[in-house]
Amino acid sequence: MGRKVKKEAESPPKDVFDPLLIESKAPETVVLMLSSPENEVLAKACDALYKFASKGDENKLTLLGLGALEHLYKLLSHEDPIVRRNAVMVFGIMASNHDVKKLLRELDVTNSLISQLTPEEDVVIHEFATLCLAHMAVEYTTKVKIFEQGGLEPLIRLLGSPDPDVKKNSIECIYHLVQDFQNRAAVRELSVIPPLLGLLESEYPVIQLLALQTLEVITKDRETRIILGENKGLDFLLNILENKELSDLHIEALAVLGNCLQDVHTLQLIQLTGGLKKLLSFLEVSTVPDIQKNAAKAITKAARDTEIQKILHWEEVEKFLLSLLETDNDGVKVAASQAISAMCENIHSKSVLGLQGIPQLVRLLSSDNEELKEAAVTALTNLTTASPRNASVVAEAEGIEPLMNTLNAQRDGAIANAIAVLINLSLQESSRVSIRSHGIMSALAGPLCSTNSQVQSKAAFAVAAFGCDADARTELRNAGGLGPLTELLHSKNEEVRRNACWAVMVCASEELTAVELCSLGALDILEEINLSTKRKNKFSEAALEKLLDNNLSQKYSRMGYLSSSNIITNGFYDCGQIKHGKKFLSLEELSKQELTDRRAIIFINAIPEENTNFILSICPSIHPSIHPSIHPSTHIYRVETSVLFPAHVYFFFCVRKGKGKKEEEKPKEVINVTPEVQEEINLENSQWLPPPDFILMDYIDDASKTILPLTNTREQVVALAQFVADKMGGPVEIEKLHNFSWELQMSEIEFELKSNIVPIGKIKRGTFYHRALLFKVIADRIGIGCSLVRGKYNRAWNEVKLVEDSPKGLLLPLQEYVVDLMFEPGCLMKQGTAKADQYKRI
Repeated sequence: MGRKVKKEAESPPKDVFDPLLIESKAPETVVLMLSSPENEVLAKACDALYKFASKGDENKLTLLGLGALEHLYKLLSHEDPIVRRNAVMVFGIMASNHDVKKLLRELDVTNSLISQLTPEEDVVIHEFATLCLAHMAVEYTTKVKIFEQGGLEPLIRLLGSPDPDVKKNSIECIYHLVQDFQNRAAVRELSVIPPLLGLLESEYPVIQLLALQTLEVITKDRETRIILGENKGLDFLLNILENKELSDLHIEALAVLGNCLQDVHTLQLIQLTGGLKKLLSFLEVSTVPDIQKNAAKAITKAARDTEIQKILHWEEVEKFLLSLLETDNDGVKVAASQAISAMCENIHSKSVLGLQGIPQLVRLLSSDNEELKEAAVTALTNLTTASPRNASVVAEAEGIEPLMNTLNAQRDGAIANAIAVLINLSLQESSRVSIRSHGIMSALAGPLCSTNSQVQSKAAFAVAAFGCDADARTELRNAGGLGPLTELLHSKNEEVRRNACWAVMVCASEELTAVELCSLGALDILEEINLSTKRKNKFSEAALEKLLDNNLSQKYSRMGYLSSSNIITNGFYDCGQIKHGKKFLSLEELSKQELTDRRAIIFINAIPEENTNFILSICPSIHPSIHPSIHPSTHIYRVETSVLFPAHVYFFFCVRKGKGKKEEEKPKEVINVTPEVQEEINLENSQWLPPPDFILMDYIDDASKTILPLTNTREQVVALAQFVADKMGGPVEIEKLHNFSWELQMSEIEFELKSNIVPIGKIKRGTFYHRALLFKVIADRIGIGCSLVRGKYNRAWNEVKLVEDSPKGLLLPLQEYVVDLMFEPGCLMKQGTAKADQYKRI
């Protein structure tokens, strides 16, 4: 084009200056120039500000303080393209500063910037407008504005720009935007996949990287993965992995493929085209830790689907995972262990991984890396669950000791899963014995105190699993584990509470542990739980029943009932009905109380004669004496005291030869207690034990000889009732019941013993509840089934089940009878009759 001929210039008006070039090194002056009406001044001012801001954050803040952005914002819509371009350039370069971005949000510049992205605009404007948007899109509120103001469509269109900077800024902005799920769905609808795949062929690595990172985010959605497959995107990704020159992109490409592996449809497509074999082949030869780690993570996510597990198993992914356990990188081994855990859902994979992987995982338990230890033991949990074969492999790999050591790990997940593996192993007797020998119950005392609900639940479960053994219960009791176990009954976590109830039920299988659990408050907590329809469970009800069945003194005190299966043994005592919420005291605690006028505590202690020669205490200060509550032929050596039941321990020496024979003047043998005894006994810490009740022993002996030979159960019941009544003051006429002064004799016995605790053999005038208790005690010893029921006003009675007489010899169902021990001893009153009801309430 030829140059145009200029017309001769006319003389300027006298009141107009000639063109004036203004130069300034002061930013304040340049900012003031932004208010000029001259386009050239504005363009040059903006250009100067761009250069000034490019030199660093300090200059950007200077311009911010001078109010430059407010002036520049007005220029974004200036009619002059050069002014507008230069203003956008300043925005683009300044938007990297946090404080600047804050003001830009307040000015709401996004709409003005988006309007600059039209196809006809200058490429420089596209570059800096997208740069500004990319800086601002990291903030959630800006993401929303860009979406609402229609910014996604022009940004996606600019991915095809010929200018690499525009592409880079646009894809970076889109990457930030798609972090929000709403924008992910929107870009899918705007067909973002084809231009993104096109960017993978860019000659600029930063553009390729951003494209892959964006693909990794949006392929988290299944619909996008399908579109990616339809656009041959999987081939693009595999080609990148096969290209060694693109090794800097392998990790990101693998991340996108990892998402694709989570979809059965996409995975099948990869498999059918041979892509899955290519992928696994690439992974098997790779030695890059990040690639190995990300590959294992991808398999972990993919293996959540059962169909995908099958496909991965067919492609023998187990070999790859097992090889990763041999690497030197802990992060890779963590990811591999997690993938193994996920693949265990497939029974065939579990078998393959168990045989070859368990020894490797057991070795990892000794790692100093707590995360690795947790991942390895979690994998062992999944491998051994419902797999006796794998459980055996753990034992054969000498895994029990490192598993026990893992109970002291720093991570709760490691502790919980170590317990879970030990529980799985306990199903095999040999492993169970080995675990017990390693002190599992003592080791569980710590986890029971954990604040982590998962650890609490597993620990309680383990107590239930291993507590079936008496020695195990003793070990837990000695380790102080019953206290924290009882506390877990308070848990608001349903699983923890259920497992704690289960453990208590198991531990309460013996009297000693049941008594301690009750003293720790387990009984009160379980009663409270069972009152709640939401909190109670089958184990809480069973635990309460088991606790009471193995702590009959407390059961009778609380429930007022003992069934025929509740056999009263030595150590039982009746302290009356306990009020709700009141602490149930032990016999030793009761023995320390001062003598009162309250109801006497009746205790049972019929120690067999062959067990009476035992030493309970040795002390140089003891001397021989005889107490009236003890059989005359038994000499006692005890600490000097005027109280029958001190917190001391007794030595009994029995020289009885049998009933009916006179006691000897002197014992045949006297125990010589000399200073030769080396061990010092602390009497204050000695366990208190009540002396035996030899009178009761004689009752049982007599009943065994006279009642047991009777062949008919009914006759045995009648005979026993008459026997008990005879020992307790004989029959009483109903009209004279008020004159039956049993209270006076009880007071005399208590005063004589200087204690509220009375052995039942001492009672010679007993009322309803004394007789019913004695009947139950003797009946239990000689094999007569009967229950003991407490009534009101010192009433109690026994119920027995007998077969009705049948004249035709027919076998009739059992009938329940109440046994009369007071008025007509031996009279059997059918349950529910007027006579039986009258007997209960007299």
